[in-house]
Amino acid sequence: MTTLLYSHSDFGQHEVPPGHPERQSRYGAVEAALSHGDFDDLIRRAAPEAAWDRIALAHPQAHIDLVRAKAPQDEGWAQLDPDTFMGPHSLSAARRGAGAAVAAVDAVMAGEADNAFIIARPPGHHAEQDRAMGFCVFNNAAIAALHAQAAHGCARVAVVDFDVHHGNGTQAIFWDRETAFFASSHEWPQYPGTGKQSDRGLHDQIANQPLARGEGGQAFRRAWGERLLPALSDFAPDFIVISAGFDGHAADPLGGLQLVEEDFAWVTVEISAIARDTCAGRIISVLEGGYDLDALGKSAAAHVKALASPGQIG
Repeated sequence: MTTLLYSHSDFGQHEVPPGHPERQSRYGAVEAALSHGDFDDLIRRAAPEAAWDRIALAHPQAHIDLVRAKAPQDEGWAQLDPDTFMGPHSLSAARRGAGAAVAAVDAVMAGEADNAFIIARPPGHHAEQDRAMGFCVFNNAAIAALHAQAAHGCARVAVVDFDVHHGNGTQAIFWDRETAFFASSHEWPQYPGTGKQSDRGLHDQIANQPLARGEGGQAFRRAWGERLLPALSDFAPDFIVISAGFDGHAADPLGGLQLVEEDFAWVTVEISAIARDTCAGRIISVLEGGYDLDALGKSAAAHVKALASPGQIG
């Protein structure tokens, strides 16, 4: 398998206040983990800034204008919601998260690679159509999926999300879109308080599987194996985007699940198998959460190794 890796120094420079969990060192932790010799075969590309019309696939112009107007130019922070901040480098970082997701879709659709991973900061899956939320400014995964439809004629697209927090933004953006599927496992109760199993979307194309605090790999694999993966397979997407959050790891300070790196590798292999059956293996993955630096680096490495060599992961 050929895997692209999108990165950029702006991801590491996106500023948040001291003590904020979505800190700059998260980017360095993933970069360092993927600099190991095991990853020499990755094709590394710089993340480009997204054109505004691509971001507008998921967000109305009013939201884009607000973010642009609030972004600091020289110093300080702007606060978009109680948890979401921007500094002087943040607008470029947010545009590059979306831009890398769009570029990755283009590259995979062109046959330049089988799949891709993006070390995006800020994350994206909490960003709803018209508001930033939960550390997230633009919804990178939703933008990527909708770009696959708009630019490449993919009739059906899917976002699958295994972050410990429910991807409320992606669900909201996809809620009434018959050709856009969203599946999520997440801790319940947990921020942001969405993602009930009964939430199905207007066209029965939303699948949520809450997990109780303290549950680990067995419950996680059962949720995906018995419900979420079959729903993804039945939807038969033409392109799959992964919202790859690693804050379900047992060491993470913001989550209460007990997952380990092998669980993230397992679900990646299983998603890849469905992709091979339904959409010629076309997958991109965008970093979401993960706030213990050691666990984040190891989990991201396990995930990318599974993307690059799914047949070698037991």
